[in-house]
Amino acid sequence: MIMKKKFSKAWSRSVQPRKQRKYRYNAPLHTKHKFISAHLDKSLRKQYKRRSLPLRTGDEVTVMRGKYRKKTGKISRVDLKSMKVFMDSAKVKKPSGQEIEVGLEPSNIKITKINMDDKERKKYLLKKGER
Repeated sequence: MIMKKKFSKAWSRSVQPRKQRKYRYNAPLHTKHKFISAHLDKSLRKQYKRRSLPLRTGDEVTVMRGKYRKKTGKISRVDLKSMKVFMDSAKVKKPSGQEIEVGLEPSNIKITKINMDDKERKKYLLKKGER
């Protein structure tokens, strides 16, 4: 049996890892944005009555897992194509001496302070928190 090549919104789930990876890889950018979500800090979770939020540039975060564990900083860039998040305090030095930011998995990050510059995000969070 041959798998379809196009992304389908009707796809619900599969046990097969290859199909799960295919779904994530071929998803359009507006869907991938939802995949780049991270847990909120306990105080924010209580305040906004949400467990997680999609990451945005300017959010202050803490790394929970990996080499950069316990590092805190602001998100400088979110790459939807590679599905990685870049933080200003997680850097690596190249042999030439140039420092570059390291791509981090969104699942290994916790949001400690939310960037409220976006009106839509602000409206969404406040509406959710009132319940």
